[in-house]
Amino acid sequence: MISKEEIAAEYQLIQDEICAALEECDRLAHFEEEKWEREGGGGGRTRIIQNGKIFEKGGVNFSAVHGKLPHTMKKAMNVDQEDFFATGVSIVIHPNHPMVPIIHMNIRYFEMPSADADHEPLRWFGGGIDLTPHYVIDGDAQYFHAYLKSVCAQFNHDFYHRFKTWADDYFFIKHRNETRGIGGIFYDRLTANDGLTWETIFEFSKALGRSFIPIYTELVKRNRDTQFTEQQQLWQYQRRSRYTEFNLVYDAGTKFGLETNGRIESILMSLPPTAKWVYNYQPEPGSEEEKTLSLLKKGINWA
Repeated sequence: MISKEEIAAEYQLIQDEICAALEECDRLAHFEEEKWEREGGGGGRTRIIQNGKIFEKGGVNFSAVHGKLPHTMKKAMNVDQEDFFATGVSIVIHPNHPMVPIIHMNIRYFEMPSADADHEPLRWFGGGIDLTPHYVIDGDAQYFHAYLKSVCAQFNHDFYHRFKTWADDYFFIKHRNETRGIGGIFYDRLTANDGLTWETIFEFSKALGRSFIPIYTELVKRNRDTQFTEQQQLWQYQRRSRYTEFNLVYDAGTKFGLETNGRIESILMSLPPTAKWVYNYQPEPGSEEEKTLSLLKKGINWA
């Protein structure tokens, strides 16, 4: 059986690979690393990139934490045990260019020892990747989803459909009645009971993690040299406000980190450096902004 130490070590390697590739892509900025320890058990490596040629703010964070789950989290996760171990890599990148999308990715593993020493621990994998364009560009959306579909198909023919639907439902801003972006894939509590071995699920988790660089560097390359106006940048800041609302109101990872006494700076690195809330903003009829809003809904078949 794969150990939690092996999983954490592989996730750290993926963090290293992604940081090196993003620095090469940006051509100016470099990651700053801060190692931290969690009161209660474990710690991590927070890596932040800022004020680059294309990446205004981004984080590629690794953590491996353990300890006791608060009662509120036990209830929310519907578990009886208190002791837990969790490790993962979490990424959010906010570009300075309105034609380059925001991207988020997370791969994670969770484990709780069984109350019965003769039984295996309670364990599962989770994760996902989703794209939040400031302007939805059809070709980019199709490329993004086709790439994810091909990754999923290597492991299970049903993964893409299942996990895309899950992402559409999860990354939904209920109070705005719109999706955060164009979705992607999202899954949680994936176990060997789903007809897969632990080894296969772990390989899928790693493959998803390693899909980040080819996907995002291609999208950056396509759009980084496009000219944009001040009005388009103001729209970018408006869309960032929606991203912020989702992460502070609905995001499960944010809630888990805060409830388990996580490191605040690492948890809230997902927030953009600048966002605007324009009162009752209405896009011009027939504009690219109106088109983008019309595409922020569930169930679009991009692939």
